[in-house]
Order: sequence, then C-alpha cells, then structure tokens
Amino acid sequence: MPRVSKRTGQQSIYFENPPVITNWANIVGPMEGQGPYGQEFDWVLEDYLFGEQSWEKAEAKMLRETVKLVASKANLPLGNIEVLLAGDLLNQIISANFAARELKIPFLGLYGACSTMAEGIALGAMLIDGGFYSTLTVGVTSHHHTAERQFRFPTEQGAQRLPSSQWTVTGCGCLIIQRDGVGPRITTATVGKVIDLGQSDVNDMGAAMAPAAADTIVAHFRDTGRDPRYYDLIITGDLGKYGLALMESLCQKLNCPLGQHVSDCGVLIYDIDQDVHAGGSGCGCSAVMLCGPLLNRMQAKEFNRILLVGTGALMSTTSSLQGETIPCIAHAVAIEN
Repeated sequence: MPRVSKRTGQQSIYFENPPVITNWANIVGPMEGQGPYGQEFDWVLEDYLFGEQSWEKAEAKMLRETVKLVASKANLPLGNIEVLLAGDLLNQIISANFAARELKIPFLGLYGACSTMAEGIALGAMLIDGGFYSTLTVGVTSHHHTAERQFRFPTEQGAQRLPSSQWTVTGCGCLIIQRDGVGPRITTATVGKVIDLGQSDVNDMGAAMAPAAADTIVAHFRDTGRDPRYYDLIITGDLGKYGLALMESLCQKLNCPLGQHVSDCGVLIYDIDQDVHAGGSGCGCSAVMLCGPLLNRMQAKEFNRILLVGTGALMSTTSSLQGETIPCIAHAVAIEN
C-alpha cells in the first residue's frame, strides 16, 4: 500500500512497490513533426483534421487511436486494460469522453489543464500500488486549433500573438502502467497546491504557472530530502522560455537552486526557427515529450532518473470574462530506472 510520510505539511507520496511504465505511444500534428524530435514520434499527422470534419472530432480520434497504438505495442487486448485515465483542455473534457465512448474501457475523466499528464500518472500509480488495478492506461490530448478556438480566437481570424504567448501542441501521449513488468518505475509523486499570484494575462501563461511549479518543486525536495542533482533531468510541462526562467529564479529565491539539468517540454518540442514565440503549451505538450523522447532516453539508459513537473492554468472562458485571475497548479512525478 502507498506509504505517506508523516512529516507535517508533506505533499509527497512514496510508492513501496513502484508501478512500472511498460509501454508508451504518441501521435502529433504536422508542426510538431517538423520540430527537433519529429523522428521520435510514432505517428505524425499530415493535417490537423485527421480525416474528420472538425478539429474537435480530430482531437478525440487522436486519443482513441493513441490508446489503440499503445495497447498494440504492448500486445495487450483493449479488454485487458482495466481503466483509462484521460483528459484534455476542452469544456467537459469532450475529447476524452468521446474517445472513451468508442473504446469501451472503464473510464476516469481528469481535468488538470496542462498538468493532466502528471496528475494522471500520479493517480494511476496510486491505483496500481494500492492494489485496485494491475494494468491501466493514462492518456492526454490537446489540439492547437480547438484550444485557440475555445480560449482565445479562432485561428482563421489571424489575431496577432504577443511575444509571451505560446503555441498549443497538437498531440496525444498515452502510457501503460502495470504492477509488474519491465520499464521505468514511478517512485514518488508530489501533489501540488493551487497557487494564484494575481496574473490575469492569458497571453502569458508561463508567468502565471511558474509560481505553482516552483512551489511544488520546493515541496518535493523538502519532503524527500533529495538534492536536485539526484535527477538527470528536472523538466516542467509547458512553462515556455519565459516561465521557465521565472520558475528557476523563484526556486533560487526559495533556497532551492536547480542547477544545470532543468528544462521545459514547451521549450524543447519546437525548433527555435518555428514561429511559436515563447514555446509550446497544452496538456499534449508534456504528454508527447514524455511518451516519446524522454521515456525513449530512459529506456536507452541515457537518463536514469527524471522529475516531471506538469504545470496547469485552471482558468476558463467563463472565469476570464468575469475578471478572475488565473489559478495554477503543478504536480510532480519521479520516474526512475
């Protein structure tokens, strides 16, 4: 059973029998396929509609097909997956709901905005280590055009983007977590707190999320007693280049300097000459980077320990119209060989 430290104020969970990530798969959009990791993604779409009549239907199809792909990689019939934990960025997580409708797998829908992948891994590990399941799948998807249409402006409008804005990743990542097997293990999870320092600019999400990322990272090292050098890589979900710099500065001020081995999925996924301004974003950003380049490198033993810190902005179009600021959260999961 999971063992939670009794230290006052602790947010981290230690798994006595760390669950195993046995397989992973991803699908990405055309722009992601043109980036530096394009050759490492399993399936690069030719266009954003994926054979469907709308972007929203394409996004649901991405999740559905990625679940099938990861099950195929594992030689695992869909019926042997005991539960699917999945989410996306759209209202009522319709991409995940509609994918689950077709997959016929028991389903737990999640919404943690762009932190959903880390949240899903943490919850999945708890369910496995707690003895409730032996095999489950975590899947997360986002689509550039659906997110822009919902949160900002339809891309057809051609609204000018600010330098601090980020490009929502079109991509889906899924992984299989099992009680037994071969692969990297989920050893620790640090559950974040909702942090809101008054940022209200939806064109600068990195600045809004950076304090939540710093808070969770500091809590992780406080709880575990580890030094940042314990990890080969500390990687945030989608802070972008400005948010990453701010997060590192905040950690430094909180007496938790992170050193050289820190990066961000939103910074890595695109080339510098791609017109993404501050970098990538969206819950698919960390999902495809983890369920591809990062886990591939763990499998090759290039990395042995990584700390994934999923970051999410918990606002909606309704809250923005009502003048609310942007509450944010970050969840961390330690994955080790």
